[in-house]
Amino acid sequence: MAIRPPEQWRARLQEEAAGLDAGRLAPEDAFMAELFPESLLAATDSALLAFESDLSLLGTPDDRQVFEAVERVVLVLNRIHEDHDDAGYETEEREELCLYLDRTLVEHGIDVAALAARRGIDRAEITDDWRDW
Repeated sequence: MAIRPPEQWRARLQEEAAGLDAGRLAPEDAFMAELFPESLLAATDSALLAFESDLSLLGTPDDRQVFEAVERVVLVLNRIHEDHDDAGYETEEREELCLYLDRTLVEHGIDVAALAARRGIDRAEITDDWRDW
């Protein structure tokens, strides 16, 4: 099962806190708590859980249903990003979110490469029509 990015981000927060506690990291070099407030983590987790649930309810979906599920989660993630002053999803986090969406689709039996090809796009572009982050 694909690991939700907030789990990875929480692990980074813990690593940073451990580095601060052990004196390996100077306080002025710590930024993870600012980048990943609990409100962002919880909201992102909730959005991704809803995406998983949407896919589970689809059974054998057609392309339109899959893209509708992708659109829904991306629009929610856009709002979360906006609610956090457009600072929550930086380059690495964007890549992690897109990879998670791709892997989750695959886990639900969707051939993402074929899905994208039928739309005339690359599989890495399946969120591009709606993504602001």
